[in-house]
Amino acid sequence: MESIFHEKQEGSLCAQHCLNNLLQGEYFSPVELSSIAHQLDEEERMRMAEGGLTSEDYRTFLQQPSGNMDDSGFFSIQVISNALKVWGLELILFNSPEYQRLRIDPINERSFICNYKEHWFTVRKLGKQWFNLNSLLTGPELISDTYLALFLAQLQQEGYSIFVVKGDLPDCEADQLLQMIRVQQMHRPKLIGEELAQLKEQRVQKTDLERVLEANDGSGMLDEDEEDLQRALALSRQEIDMEDEEADLRRAIQLSMQGTSRNISQDIPQTSGTHLTSEELRKRREAYFEKQQQQQQQDPPGPLTQPCEKPTTSSEALSSELGTPLLYVPLVTCMLCWTHRLHVILALEPFFLSF
Repeated sequence: MESIFHEKQEGSLCAQHCLNNLLQGEYFSPVELSSIAHQLDEEERMRMAEGGLTSEDYRTFLQQPSGNMDDSGFFSIQVISNALKVWGLELILFNSPEYQRLRIDPINERSFICNYKEHWFTVRKLGKQWFNLNSLLTGPELISDTYLALFLAQLQQEGYSIFVVKGDLPDCEADQLLQMIRVQQMHRPKLIGEELAQLKEQRVQKTDLERVLEANDGSGMLDEDEEDLQRALALSRQEIDMEDEEADLRRAIQLSMQGTSRNISQDIPQTSGTHLTSEELRKRREAYFEKQQQQQQQDPPGPLTQPCEKPTTSSEALSSELGTPLLYVPLVTCMLCWTHRLHVILALEPFFLSF
């Protein structure tokens, strides 16, 4: 692809680019094409003058601008045709019924010039492959042999005028090289407008990024500070949750102790509307033990019905000694959690409150 000559669009000089891409070199400049256009204008003026210098048609012709060129750099088909005559080349309208009756396969031609709304570009065969040398593209576009006819038909449907270039084109390096090798194209070249828009968007994004970095004065440090802040907030939330849990536990213990005190005060018999003294509790326990001994003497124990007696736990022994019911407390040494601690405290409360 590098050996193919390809002029890119500059202003409205598409006719110049079309000719140079066709001939594969810098054969024409705007000055040379302007000279051809002025020569054509003079020939037309002389033909109009044959009808009389004072005729209305002649005066109207002089007042009209040139039809072969304009200030933007556009050149007419007559200018392009006259420029090619220098190289012995001729243009034939591909769309004309006369040429279509010849039924020539486009693949057997050598090159085409296409025009639509004052834009000119070349489609040429180099070596054994076809290329679209449109100056609006960022580079030559490879066209397969099977796609060439469809490509030209599509241009016709879009309103293009297509001209077949007849004659021997000058030799060029790309044609000689591509006679020996075939090239492949992985990506289709973009339009220059698309590439410029993409470059502009990239510049805008880069400018916005630089502006953000300048405002933050180092985005990396900002991200690290935000991460440290998030970790600190998470730790503080955990500490607050632990403090709330401990506060709830203390309130639960206090409420349970209040409730147990009320229950015990209701279960213990009262005298004269007051609590029993320690002396009265001692006398009642002694009376309870004496009563138990008298019952054992009157009712001797019978034969055992169980293979063995149930082991007496320390809590049951303590309960029988005190004469008051005591809840069985599984005293585990692991102290797994606060819930276990609360169960132990609630179980021991009756024992301590009985004294």
